[in-house]
Amino acid sequence: MSPEQFFELMLKELEVHTEMQPYYKFLGDPSSWHFRRNYFLERLHYIKKYLIDANPGKQAVTIWDCGCGYGTTCLFLAMNGIKTFGTTLEFYYDTIQKRVDYWSRFGDTSLFTCTYENLFDNRPKPNSFDWIIVQDTLHHLEPIDEALWIFNESLKKNGKVLSIEENGSNIIQRLKLYKYRGNKRIITFYDEKLQKDILIGNENIRSLRNWTSLFSKNGFHMLPDSIRYIRYYLPVMYRFSDPAKLLANERAIQSSNGIRREYFFFGLNFIAEKNG
Repeated sequence: MSPEQFFELMLKELEVHTEMQPYYKFLGDPSSWHFRRNYFLERLHYIKKYLIDANPGKQAVTIWDCGCGYGTTCLFLAMNGIKTFGTTLEFYYDTIQKRVDYWSRFGDTSLFTCTYENLFDNRPKPNSFDWIIVQDTLHHLEPIDEALWIFNESLKKNGKVLSIEENGSNIIQRLKLYKYRGNKRIITFYDEKLQKDILIGNENIRSLRNWTSLFSKNGFHMLPDSIRYIRYYLPVMYRFSDPAKLLANERAIQSSNGIRREYFFFGLNFIAEKNG
């Protein structure tokens, strides 16, 4: 199933599971529809490239989606015959089962399993996974060094962490987040389900340089060819321009090093491989 096909089916799902609409916002303001669609599909295409296209025989790769949220990425992988285990601390965890029922009409949803648990309380067995996905999650994990070391221990030889993050170098986002939380980058919250306080990164986004340093310190190396910046244009640009042309321009800009790429893209994707 292509990202585009998955997206169309998910739009129909949002009409049924209305509680998800405030999060995904595809059925909200029509003026931002193409902006949100491009961003969503670019992220799925990144997942597809490394976890589906690179595994055409659907060999038994083991994948852990740490911070799987609503399970969207896991369901996309399941629709393509890839098995994934997800963990989450999100309050909407119970919605996932309803989603499984919906998607079972289109593929094998038994390939997706999920639990509600804290990374630091339930560490996976050593050498358990080929891949770990952290999507919109890495900047929430604290203490970050401990989290990355858990990832390292959990991965098999040459295992990889695929990260889809916000770009911590983006000037607009840095100003926005400073206004929102100041320098209070780490906080605690009380988890009602687990009945305990949990340390969490407070939108603690970082630059590629910082992530490279942190991963290196914890037994990984970055794969340069995997680094991808996405979402350059602001939503207002989609009101006056062709969405396909904007996406093509965005891809061209991100393919070259420079100030625009490092400081003005909102999204940052990369893969870190466990040292041999």
